[in-house]
Amino acid sequence: MSISVSLPALEAFVFDFDGTLAPNLNLPDLRQRVMTFTQQFDVPGDVYADRYIVEIVDAAFAWLAEQPQPTISAQCYRAQAHQLIAQYEIDAAKGKQPFSGVPVKLQTLRAQGYQVGVVTRNCRAAVLEVYPTLLEHVDVLHARDDTQYLKPDPRHLQLHMSALGCTPNKTAMVGDGAIDMHAGRTLDMFCIGVLSGSADLPTLEEAGANIVLNSCLDIPC
Repeated sequence: MSISVSLPALEAFVFDFDGTLAPNLNLPDLRQRVMTFTQQFDVPGDVYADRYIVEIVDAAFAWLAEQPQPTISAQCYRAQAHQLIAQYEIDAAKGKQPFSGVPVKLQTLRAQGYQVGVVTRNCRAAVLEVYPTLLEHVDVLHARDDTQYLKPDPRHLQLHMSALGCTPNKTAMVGDGAIDMHAGRTLDMFCIGVLSGSADLPTLEEAGANIVLNSCLDIPC
């Protein structure tokens, strides 16, 4: 890991939010709560094993929709599960702030002519609870509410880059998680891993990071 780095010719930076621009949620705790909620309705564990949080809900919804007499309707389950997730995110966001220096960094990148965006699996309300002025500092935000596709599905990033008006080979994906690197590499983006969140150096490198920095503040600009 080196702070002295050179970047390819870029036109845009796309940032993950939690762990990259602001402190991480307790995702293991949230995942356990969603699983506990789901178990109430007799959904077999192998239906949603090894899935991300929202994908647990999607898998359980599909299973419930196929049952002749489910203990809860698939639609009701999905609505309640998403409400549980959103409320957890919003409650966890209260009292949090972006990492020190992040607002200045985003404004500096834009002042230098880069397009700047945020792509997150978090809900929009929670993001703006943590960072109320975010929309003044970026060109586009695509939170969970804004798309039917979520990272690591690359369509989340494709939608975002289309809104920014940039192309993958001129865009950097900046994130703290393996899913950020996986999604970015699928589209041949330049992937910058950061150690301010959930993943360590080997994890980010194995997931496809072109470079790994201590934090997004170390991006040369």
